[in-house]
Amino acid sequence: MFDALPAALGLLLTFQGMTVLVIGTALGIILGAMPGIGSTVAVALVLPFTLSMEQAPAILLLLAVYAGSVYGGSISAILINTPGTPAGAATVLDGTPMAKAGKAGEALGWATIASVAGGLFSAALLLFAAPQLAAFALRFGPVETFALICLGMICIVTVSKGSVPKGLVAGALGIFLSTVGGDPITGEVRFTFGHYQLIAGFNLLAVVIGVFAFSEILIRISDGASEGGTNVQFDGIVLPRLRQWKGRIKGLVKSIAIGSGVGVLPGTGSATAAFISYAEAKRSSPRGENFGKGEPDGIIAAESANNAVTGGALVPTMALGIPGDVITAVMLATFTLHGITPGVRLMEDNPVLMSAIFLGFFIINILLLPLGFALSKVAAPILRIREPLLLSAIGVLCVLGVYYVRGNPFDLLIMFCAGVAGFFLRRAGYPMAPLIIGMVLGPAFELSLRQGLIITDGSFIAFFDGHPIAAVLMTITAVGLIWPLISTILTWKKDNART
Repeated sequence: MFDALPAALGLLLTFQGMTVLVIGTALGIILGAMPGIGSTVAVALVLPFTLSMEQAPAILLLLAVYAGSVYGGSISAILINTPGTPAGAATVLDGTPMAKAGKAGEALGWATIASVAGGLFSAALLLFAAPQLAAFALRFGPVETFALICLGMICIVTVSKGSVPKGLVAGALGIFLSTVGGDPITGEVRFTFGHYQLIAGFNLLAVVIGVFAFSEILIRISDGASEGGTNVQFDGIVLPRLRQWKGRIKGLVKSIAIGSGVGVLPGTGSATAAFISYAEAKRSSPRGENFGKGEPDGIIAAESANNAVTGGALVPTMALGIPGDVITAVMLATFTLHGITPGVRLMEDNPVLMSAIFLGFFIINILLLPLGFALSKVAAPILRIREPLLLSAIGVLCVLGVYYVRGNPFDLLIMFCAGVAGFFLRRAGYPMAPLIIGMVLGPAFELSLRQGLIITDGSFIAFFDGHPIAAVLMTITAVGLIWPLISTILTWKKDNART
């Protein structure tokens, strides 16, 4: 991997490479600052416009939007008491009181430095941990790959917050949608019901845009649009002085470690990391009694942790092809759309591309500092835009983005149907992340299973004989599936014992 660094630098240190990084980060900050859009919708909106680009610039653009949007959520969280992304929810607790006290610039200063520090550490984690994990993954054949994908399917459970059965249903629906079209072994056409447009399967891009961006528009319309508007005075970011960091470095390091660790775990996400870090900071900080009243330690804990998640979440995604959350599921979809096969050979087959991604992620997090200064003043007036105008603009981008890729009106129909279906499924409490995870992992799941059955002469039991890695992975998968049930039973017994 490190042998490819010179060639990767050649990809990055060009006008196109640097332009992509700057524009993507800037766009991510602005989209992240708009309440309700969030990182997932931001990435989904940009995704169609990357398909005419080369692989490295396209993926770096989406990574820049991802990282920038996580930071951008802190701008609206502090200025208008509304986090632009779920990751910024914990930032509201101390950022808004500090802003209302006339220190909006200082609050964003703390948030900016903490975000940059968390992002840079997560980039280092991605650079060093992912290649090591990928090197181990080279031992994988079809049987081991099948077992690994089964383990990856557990993330359907972990991202199904609130209702695991509904998450499993959504995941199964995603796997079924991935089977529409040609059989990977025989080439036989399946489940097209006479529609030749489905011979190649469902357009993944149209489904992603539909279930995330378009369904979000329908949900916001049904909830009723709200008015935007800032309610604090903001004259620009003010960075904290060096002496103000005295006694706070330890908390910063701890929060970054929490964010990175949580990020590697599938299905947790940046919002979870931010609140865990915030709770720990409140417990351990000597200024814990000031939390909720505008304490910088609270902002540091929340922002450093949620930005540290970005690189951590990409570790299993890049190394093993297992999406840890909905955003990394969209990233996996991006690899697929660009002709890159996600999975255990991703780094071995694309060393220059992956090195460019790692180095680019460093640059993206460094760019958060100057771009945060420049764009925070731009974002403040944008927050006053009325929501109906914002939703109209998002709708236009959805249509243009999907149609731009292939110029196929059928893709617009798929997007519209996916959006309407996503609206009703989300209203019924079905999470959309498992559906996309099922669509992304489905083809590799089926192919590795059938290849494994060919190798073992149709014996599934033989998967565990002579394949110790597969046996271990399947055991972990079984434990991961059974543990929630065991935990529920233990909780029920404990509650009954008390009564």
